[in-house]
Amino acid sequence: MTTAIPGTTTDPVLDNPAWSSLTGAHARFAIGNDLVKRYPDDVSPFTGVRSWDDPDVWDAVIEVFGHGAEVPISNADPALPDGWVEVRRGAGVQLVETDRLAPEPFDEAVELGADDVEAMLAIVSRNQPGPFLPRTHELGRYVGVVRDGRLVAMAGERLHPAGWTEISAVSTDEAYRRQGLASRLVLDVAFHIRERGDRALMHASAGNVNAIRAYEKLGFLVRKETAFFGVRTP
Repeated sequence: MTTAIPGTTTDPVLDNPAWSSLTGAHARFAIGNDLVKRYPDDVSPFTGVRSWDDPDVWDAVIEVFGHGAEVPISNADPALPDGWVEVRRGAGVQLVETDRLAPEPFDEAVELGADDVEAMLAIVSRNQPGPFLPRTHELGRYVGVVRDGRLVAMAGERLHPAGWTEISAVSTDEAYRRQGLASRLVLDVAFHIRERGDRALMHASAGNVNAIRAYEKLGFLVRKETAFFGVRTP
């Protein structure tokens, strides 16, 4: 299912967040054409598509990715033309903030940047929150908690659809869990998102029920279920 759950926001940019990001706040990263855009390989795997209903969209995908290439698709589930092959699939959910969310700054949070890339890649490797590449930190503000000289928790901003900012890369090392670090970082990131006048959204694997429950407890609400998968061009 890729339609909004009744009772949640119907803002259409949330149904196509990568396209909104790549044609708006992240236009400087965009590679592609009038129908299909993607991020550089070292920034993000997301693909933005204007409309899967456009009869020229599949040719436009090939123009951007080439033949025999794997193309990541999310927040959509289009029927594949002949010659296209699905190579992987997963289920996810999209969550949006509600009035219950109470963002606040976290005194222990330190801002992360280019000098911290090695540590950021390492914590993502240890915790597997989702794709994080050498230049992903350029997409927005990333913060973390450093204990004993080591980055032990992290969260930051990824997609920026109009009026919204996605909170992503939420990671906490096992020895530091159940201390509220992830929650405090999410609320810190959300605080700065609201200061800019945006609202916060998140994506999570549908199987990560503990994380979804934690985000709901903070004040997020599941807006929709969605698919994310990869297809190979002819």
